[in-house]
Amino acid sequence: MSLMNSVMSAKRLRAAVFAMLLLPAFASAGILDDDEARKAIKELNAKLLALVAKLDLRIDDKADKSSVLELSNQIEQLRGEIAGVRGQIEVLANDLANAQKRQQDFYVDLDKRIRALEPKKLTVDGQEVTIEQAEQRSFDAAMAMYKAGQYANAATAFNSFTLNYASSVFASQAYYWLGNSYYAQRDCKGTISTLQNLLKNFPESSKAPDAMLNIASCHLELKDKKESRKTLEALIAKFPGTDAAQAAKTRLPLTK
Repeated sequence: MSLMNSVMSAKRLRAAVFAMLLLPAFASAGILDDDEARKAIKELNAKLLALVAKLDLRIDDKADKSSVLELSNQIEQLRGEIAGVRGQIEVLANDLANAQKRQQDFYVDLDKRIRALEPKKLTVDGQEVTIEQAEQRSFDAAMAMYKAGQYANAATAFNSFTLNYASSVFASQAYYWLGNSYYAQRDCKGTISTLQNLLKNFPESSKAPDAMLNIASCHLELKDKKESRKTLEALIAKFPGTDAAQAAKTRLPLTK
């Protein structure tokens, strides 16, 4: 190898080192703002700069001397050191990318949790209302038990809902389904008491007509035809255009 070729090789190596100095730029372009990582990158940059300075000294020193072999060996040594630094940079870049992904996942999860706690708007009985999501989940859980035929558990859940969310937009429905949960267990007295509370506290509820129909049915099952007929007639008079009123008319003859 000639001295000129060694020097040219050294200069090309020097240019490659400077190109490598551009690699850590990723640290300021979308990678996690981590003080320790940035410090590590800064230290690697300093190491690379030191290698470049060392290479410059050796190029200047050996360009005027005949120890070509020694210069070639030193160049290879520097190449090895540069390869080691490159490996450290790649490892650090991978670690930072993984840290950024973990942090991004954390914020996505946190955002979902916050949204799960935020009130939401929905329409109930034709009115747009705002409801806490815990309130919605409580009602939905009770309904799920009822639909699954777990009437005793549903009754407990609906009763808790009426106590915990007395002013809820679902309160009247909770009373209605609580009454139905009792009825499904053949507890007519519990049904009548619960549905009468519904009519007392929510007289204009969309569930009121059906509640009155169920009360009349329970009175009939308890052999109290007089109260059953009284309730059916009140239903027809108060909610004349409803399906419940039509059903009440067909049941009137049973109360004679």
